[in-house]
Amino acid sequence: MIRLPGPDGASRPYTPRATPAPSVTTGGHTGHQRGDAGGPQGRRDRPAARAVLAAAHVVADPLAAGAGAPGAVDWEATLAFRRHLWSHGLGVAEAMDTAQRGMGLEWPEAATLIRRSAAEARAVGGVLACGVGTDHLAGPARSLDEVVAAYEEQLAVVEAAGARAIVMASRALAGLARGADDYLRVYERVLTQAAEPVILHWLGPMFDPALDGYWGSADLDRASETFLEVVAAHPDRVDGVKVSLLDAAREVALRRRLPAGVRCYTGDDFHYPELIAGDAHGHSDALLGVFDPLAPLAADAVRALDTGPTGRKRFHDLLDPTVELARHLFQPPTRHYKTGVVLLAWLAGHQRHFAMLGGHQSARSLPHLARAYQLADQLGLFPDPSLAEARMRHLLAVYGVDS
Repeated sequence: MIRLPGPDGASRPYTPRATPAPSVTTGGHTGHQRGDAGGPQGRRDRPAARAVLAAAHVVADPLAAGAGAPGAVDWEATLAFRRHLWSHGLGVAEAMDTAQRGMGLEWPEAATLIRRSAAEARAVGGVLACGVGTDHLAGPARSLDEVVAAYEEQLAVVEAAGARAIVMASRALAGLARGADDYLRVYERVLTQAAEPVILHWLGPMFDPALDGYWGSADLDRASETFLEVVAAHPDRVDGVKVSLLDAAREVALRRRLPAGVRCYTGDDFHYPELIAGDAHGHSDALLGVFDPLAPLAADAVRALDTGPTGRKRFHDLLDPTVELARHLFQPPTRHYKTGVVLLAWLAGHQRHFAMLGGHQSARSLPHLARAYQLADQLGLFPDPSLAEARMRHLLAVYGVDS
């Protein structure tokens, strides 16, 4: 038994699971503690009915000079975690906001991450898509040309690495644009220069307040029209769109208007089971930050859809119970969901410590972290529940809580 602090400050007893859920044990542990599951043995097939990418976090190096500062990355543990995701049949979305782009991971380190992950993907046959943005600009953009040039610089790195590009929303463009036409001009130029079809990423202000009013309007109906206009003008240049607005009805309405052959990758960490399952008119594929901690269970759930209608019940039986954890991790301020993701990676044995770039492990309260542990344990997400419990006890002790 362990005593966990609640939101009211009171501690309550909790009895951890003795064993993980069966679907979580497949592939074993990864990282420094337990070896790597990314080799040929134990690899699972990719889901066929849906394209699924997990946006992966980076592991900080707490012993590096300037520990906790931007760029102090533990490359060995970071790449081991990507092999863990590939071993379960998931694709990896690299250098996204999950990896602390704009919150500790600067462009030089992001470019290194892209190149090194691409080499790992080639070695294991893993699917990889990488974020392309404008976050390396030294200050506010002075012109649309400068925004385009910034996109081009990062696009060149991703394409040279042999990965698919995810064109991320740009803080620089959001700060400069004066209306929808500015977005149309920038994306026209970026899309026509891409060597391969890209994924367009619409990240809502709940994830990044600097992106409020993206596509030229704070009115989401008007913004959606501009977004769809960009896609409709270049359907051959767009593999899919990633929508992170936490609004299931809006995503469904938008995906039904996409040109034939253009995917909708859900980024909705609140409603993903229903969106991935789909309806009579179609479904969403997935590009999700929450699939970082949920990887083994999520991969098994989505693979169940490959069996047709009979697999839908198993899909929901596996994935629906995870929504409570996802909503907890992504509660406001949503951008700090990364803290819970890294906590769970540490508790699961994928890394040696609970430290993040820029010290973001302090972004959530101890009661929030305790609840994340409890929900993940109830799902059977920890391959070694005793290790997770021991590490949680250590964390409680650091905070002065007698568990």
